[in-house]
Amino acid sequence: MSENTERFTGRVEDYERYRLRYPKDVIEILVARCGLRLDHLVADVGAGTGMLAELFLEYGNAVIAIEPNDDMREGCEKLASAWPGLTVKKATAEATGLEDGSVDFVSVGRAFHWFNVAQTAKEFRRILRPGGWAVIASNSRVRDDSPMSMAYEGLLREHGTDYEANHERYESIGRVNEFFAGGELFRQEIYGEQRLTLEDLLGQTQSLSVTPEPGHAKYEGMQAALRAFFAKWQMDGIVEMKTVCRVGCGRFGG
Repeated sequence: MSENTERFTGRVEDYERYRLRYPKDVIEILVARCGLRLDHLVADVGAGTGMLAELFLEYGNAVIAIEPNDDMREGCEKLASAWPGLTVKKATAEATGLEDGSVDFVSVGRAFHWFNVAQTAKEFRRILRPGGWAVIASNSRVRDDSPMSMAYEGLLREHGTDYEANHERYESIGRVNEFFAGGELFRQEIYGEQRLTLEDLLGQTQSLSVTPEPGHAKYEGMQAALRAFFAKWQMDGIVEMKTVCRVGCGRFGG
């Protein structure tokens, strides 16, 4: 897991500044469908810089953020000064170090596709209290709804470092089904749109783990391709990309 853990080292500034935020509707879904309450303790696993954790903190929950990457975890720790209900811990999804039956909800954001499904499911079963929920929220651009979105995917395939090798990971529906096999699961999708300037497009792309960093042989080619993409698809200095947050909420079978 160490290779996956280190994929975002050096990308935190771009990640925090440019990555798409989770919609607040996620909390509304959890309140309505899962009975989320203010007194519930949440473990946010693979927390990154704390974008998903912050939704729970804003609602009023105490959160334990689990993040193995040192750079990402340092970014998450900056939230602690604003949110005293936040505890940040260095650990992995497969070995959180939390006590048996100690949390009411486990949440996972964009990191889910890097986890070992079987080991993580076993660990979540262990740390959840009886009747507790696991929540998986993927939040990304819509990848295949238009010629523009498909052109962007083609750009990542051609100029990214290992996009094609990891593309299957990003399609998480089957992995989520496997994760909750034998239990219960419901899904809900939240659609939106992001308006990106050239700076936003460059920064958001640079935050992806498959984007070559400065000094890499493919870096300049990627930058040139992004600028050409923006010039073709922009209108009044803005590129509009549709987004979708896919929320899967489940409880494990007995």
